[in-house]
Amino acid sequence: MISLVTLDVAGTTVDEGGAVYRSLKAAVESALGKTITEDQLRPALGANKREAIAGFLQRFTGSAPSSRVEGIYEDFRARLTQSYSERPPVALPGVEAALAELRSAGIIVALTTGFSRSICDIILGALGWSVGRGANDTVDFMVTSDDVDAGRPSPALIHRSMEWAGVSDPAEVLAAGDTELDLASGMNAGVRYVVAVSTGAQAIEHLATFPHTDLCDVKDLPRFLGVVADGTQVGAA
Repeated sequence: MISLVTLDVAGTTVDEGGAVYRSLKAAVESALGKTITEDQLRPALGANKREAIAGFLQRFTGSAPSSRVEGIYEDFRARLTQSYSERPPVALPGVEAALAELRSAGIIVALTTGFSRSICDIILGALGWSVGRGANDTVDFMVTSDDVDAGRPSPALIHRSMEWAGVSDPAEVLAAGDTELDLASGMNAGVRYVVAVSTGAQAIEHLATFPHTDLCDVKDLPRFLGVVADGTQVGAA
C-alpha cells in the first residue's frame, strides 16, 4: 500500500503558464548577452534553479562564481514574481479534488520542488493552499530547494519527504512529475511508482522514453491507487 505521494509543483499540480522557464530564460539571457535555445534550456526543467543557473554559467563562461549565480537568481525571482502578479498560478483541473481524496484515504501528500521556499509561498498564496497535517489543509508537506543539499536528479527531495512523513520504506512511496529530472529523482529514490504526467513542460511522448513505472495525471491518482468513495485505499490498479 502507498503511504506517501510526492508531487512536483509547476506542470504537475499547478498551471503557472510556463512563467518559471520564461523568467529563467530571460534572466540568463540578460546576464550572458546571448540567446538560450529550447534545447539548451531543457536540462533546467525540474532542476534546482540556482544549480541550473550555475550550469549555464559554467557552460557558457567557464566559471560559476556564487555571487554571479545569486545575482542572476535574484533577477529570475523578480521576473517570476512580476509574472505571477500579472497571471497568478492556478491548480490544474481535478488536482485539488484528487489531493483531498488521497488525504482522506490516509495517504500523506508532499509537494516537492526545485523552487525556493519564498517562491513557493507566492504560489501557495495565489492558490489559497495550506500546508499542514490538519483535515482542512491542502497538502501535508512542502519540500523546497531550501530544505535539501542537492536538486534533482538527486533523490534528496523525496528522501526529505519520507523523513518528514515518517515513511522509511520506498515501496510505500509514489513520486510523480512532468520532467525527465522528476522521473530520474524518483528512480534514484527507488520508490514503488515513478509516474510521468502529461500536464507540464515536456510532452508525454518524450517523457515516456525515460525510465518510469507508469503514466497517470495527478487528477487520476486516486483511481490509480484504488482509493474508493469511502476514503479507503484498496490497492493500485
